[in-house]
Amino acid sequence: MRREPLPPYFRIDPDAAAAELGAPTDTAGFASIAQACAAGRADLASRGLEENGSRQLRPFSTWEITRYLIPVAPAHFRRVLRANPDLPQGRSETEGGAKWFSLDEVLRLRAHFGAEGSKAKPYLPYRPEGLPAKMVAVANFKGGVGKTSTAAHLAMSAALDGYKVLVLDLDSQGSMTSIFGGRVADEWQTVYPLLARHYAAHLRAENQRRVDRGEAPQPLDDTLAEALKLKAGDLVQKTHWPNIDLIGAQLNLYWAEFQVPVWRMSGRGWKLWDALTDTLEEDGLLDQYDLVFIDTPPALGYLTINGLAAADILLVPLGASFLEFDSTGRFFDMLHTTFASIEEGENLAARALGRPETAFQWDAVRALVTRYDASQQGELAALMQAYLGRTMSPHRQDFTALIGQAGEQVQGIYEADYRDFNRETYARGRETFDETYAALKKLLVGIWRREEIEAQSSAAQ
Repeated sequence: MRREPLPPYFRIDPDAAAAELGAPTDTAGFASIAQACAAGRADLASRGLEENGSRQLRPFSTWEITRYLIPVAPAHFRRVLRANPDLPQGRSETEGGAKWFSLDEVLRLRAHFGAEGSKAKPYLPYRPEGLPAKMVAVANFKGGVGKTSTAAHLAMSAALDGYKVLVLDLDSQGSMTSIFGGRVADEWQTVYPLLARHYAAHLRAENQRRVDRGEAPQPLDDTLAEALKLKAGDLVQKTHWPNIDLIGAQLNLYWAEFQVPVWRMSGRGWKLWDALTDTLEEDGLLDQYDLVFIDTPPALGYLTINGLAAADILLVPLGASFLEFDSTGRFFDMLHTTFASIEEGENLAARALGRPETAFQWDAVRALVTRYDASQQGELAALMQAYLGRTMSPHRQDFTALIGQAGEQVQGIYEADYRDFNRETYARGRETFDETYAALKKLLVGIWRREEIEAQSSAAQ
């Protein structure tokens, strides 16, 4: 009878293991590893760059435009172009071949159809006038759930749909910044100076009150004085998407997690959780965009609290596994504890002084299953749906080969050229992200419509 070989962990020779071990790693060793990663990251990122070092969004074919972007028949689309020679006519890569258009040109074409086409067709995305941008935070402190990928693809989906989008990267790892080709030299090109400015404005107001009481003011250091000169618009970068802008992140942004509590200790009355919301509103950014997507760090720190407090919609991605379900439940428990603690602390003083009380509120909160495998995870996903009910989005985001291949090229699936795949494979692959966006857009449209009706009702009274 042939004996089965022993598992590999029984066949380790101590001398061979010691010989392969290498020298111990000291602190400087981390720098060497970081440099190797930086070189590799630059190499990978460069695969999506043009010769001048910038990224460029691929063109879109007539087939894509009429199927995914502008709801018209291809024949009618071509007739409209022939009848309007001042409109973008596209470019053919071969004589008599398919026409290709830049996204800028697609946006111009959509605007034409919206103005001149049938009013019964949704050429332009729903957007009530007079209402500010909606902010969507994507958060979970469980890593590897597809948080950044989901946020990036939703931003791209919204841009393809015709919305003007701002992406805020609050994660010092800067993955979202890399996806959109952002260049961030230091923390002064991140949201950090906006937090510093908010605290500096609080300190300046507090100092005025001190002077009025005959007390000595607290010093305004160089960092805070410099932050007062910056506006949110100074931090915005253009991306290779014509209607997606970025406020990026890099490693030094993490220092905010150490600096914010120091400011809070010096200024007990500073409402640190309002820093991001207040500065974006004050600088008018919420009037310049339709949607703001906020990618948060995988931890419930001060940056995440700012992102969540600013958000109108909170999306929480998770995998269909027991551990991720359990971790996500603890995440929601921490959210409750954190924001309830802020409300309690603020409202004790508010009630005593007869001032309005603090009450956090989100228009919608949804958990979203990502990297879903129906053959393996159907039962557990159904159980999660049963317990979470409306909080769990009924759409589950599949993991497909297209997603994996696009990730290898450092790009989103909407940036992938369908000619690199079988057309049917491409259509199936993007379908799961189209459905994810459709679920978000349904929330967005419902919230905007509710606010539009409330505004109309108030105006009539």
